[in-house]
Amino acid sequence: MFENLSTKLDRAFKTLKGQGSITDVNVASTVKEIRRALIDADVNYKVAKQVTDKIKEEALGQDVLISVSPGQLFIKIVSDELTKLMGGSAEPLSTEGSPAIILISGLQGSGKTTFSGKLASLIKKQGKDVLLTACDIYRPAAIDQLKVLGEQVGVDVYAEPENKNAVEIANNALDYAKKNGKKVVIVDTAGRLAVDEQMMDEIAALKKSLNPTETLFVVDSMTGQDAVNTAKAFNDRLDFNGVVLTKLDGDTRGGAALSIRTVVEKPIKFISYGEKMEALDVFHPDRMAQRILGMGDVVSLVERAQQAFDEEEAMRINKKIRKNQFNFEDFLSQLQQIKKMGNIKDLIGMLPGMGKMVKDLDIDDNAFKPIEAIIKSMTPQERKNPELLDGSRRRRIAQGSGTTIQDVNKLLKQFNDMRKLMKTMNKFQGGRRGMPTMNMFRR
Repeated sequence: MFENLSTKLDRAFKTLKGQGSITDVNVASTVKEIRRALIDADVNYKVAKQVTDKIKEEALGQDVLISVSPGQLFIKIVSDELTKLMGGSAEPLSTEGSPAIILISGLQGSGKTTFSGKLASLIKKQGKDVLLTACDIYRPAAIDQLKVLGEQVGVDVYAEPENKNAVEIANNALDYAKKNGKKVVIVDTAGRLAVDEQMMDEIAALKKSLNPTETLFVVDSMTGQDAVNTAKAFNDRLDFNGVVLTKLDGDTRGGAALSIRTVVEKPIKFISYGEKMEALDVFHPDRMAQRILGMGDVVSLVERAQQAFDEEEAMRINKKIRKNQFNFEDFLSQLQQIKKMGNIKDLIGMLPGMGKMVKDLDIDDNAFKPIEAIIKSMTPQERKNPELLDGSRRRRIAQGSGTTIQDVNKLLKQFNDMRKLMKTMNKFQGGRRGMPTMNMFRR
C-alpha cells in the first residue's frame, strides 16, 4: 500500500545523510520533499502542510547527540508525527452489551459484507458467540454471500429474504440473538454507488432503532481522498465510532489512512488487506508509521503467527521433531498455517529493513501451490515415509502434480536437508519449538 510513499520519504531523508548537524537549510529541503511525498500519496493538502510544519518545528528544536545522526533523529521525529496524525494509539472495539450490536455502514463495493465475516471470525476467536445479520435488501446475492461467509467462519446468519424492511429485519435479529444467547450481533447494511438521501435515511433509521454499541464506517482505501470526503459525509449524518480501511493490499497511495483521522476526527479501528477471513488487523498508528518508514512491524507479524498457529498442533509437531519423525503430512499442515498468516510479500515487508527490498521481490501467493500439489500427489504412506520415494514413485508424483521430476527432486532434497538440520538442533539443543517449515523458504 505505502510502497511509493516509503520510497519518496527515504529519498527525502537522504538529503540529511552525511550531514553533521540539523540546520534551517537542510531541514527546509527535507520537509519540502516530505510534503511533496505526502501530497503525491493523496494526503489532504491541509493535513500534509500541518504535519510537515510540525515536523519542521520539532526538528529545529532538537540537539543532535553524538551517537545519533541527523538522519536517524529526523526519521524518529517523522515517525512520531505520522503516529500522531493517524491517531496516536489503537482504539479497541467495544463488545459490551446484552448483546453488543455492531452496525456496519459504507458505500457499495467498499467491502462491508466481507469485513462483517472477518469481524465475526475475529470476535468468535475471542470466545464470544456471534450472529451475522443480513440487512442489505437491495444488492443481488448479498444475503447468499453473507451466508457463505457465516458458514466459512462457523457463525450463524439471520436473514429474511422476502422482507424489504431493514429496520424490521434488524430488530427481529436482535430478538433472535437474545433468545439464543448470542453475545454480539453484527448488522451488515446496504450500500449505494454514491451518497444519497435514501441510503442515509435507512442507515440513520437503523442506528436510531438499534442504538448500536459501535457504528463502523467501511471505506475502500483505493479511492484515496474521495474516501475521506465520503467518510465525512457519513459522519455528519451518522456520527459513527470508527473507520475500517479495506483493500490495503491493492494499488493504493495510502492518503486515506493518513488523512482520515484528522479530517473526520474518528479513529481507524481495523485494516483489511485480502479476501481470507484471517486478513484483518487492529489498526495501530505507531506500527503503521514504522512500516511506512521501512522500520518493519515485528509485533504484528508475531501476533499473526500466534493467531494462525494452533497451540496443540505446534506441540504435536515439536514432539515429532524431537523424535526425528517429521514427515510430509506435518510439513503440509505447517504450510497451511503459514498461508493463514496472509500475503507472503506483506509478511516479509513486516521485517525490519525489508520494506524497501520487498517491492522488487517477485513473490506470489501461488508460489506454494506446486509444493502442495507435489505433496498431495503422494500416497498417505509416502507422506509418512519419504524414504519410500524411489525413481518410479517420483515420476508418478511429478506427472500427478503437473510438475517436473526435477521439481520433485528439489523438494525432496530441501526436505531432507531440513530434517538433517532439525536432527542437529535436537542433538545440541534438545529440540526447539517453532515453525520448522520456515527453514525451507529461506533457501
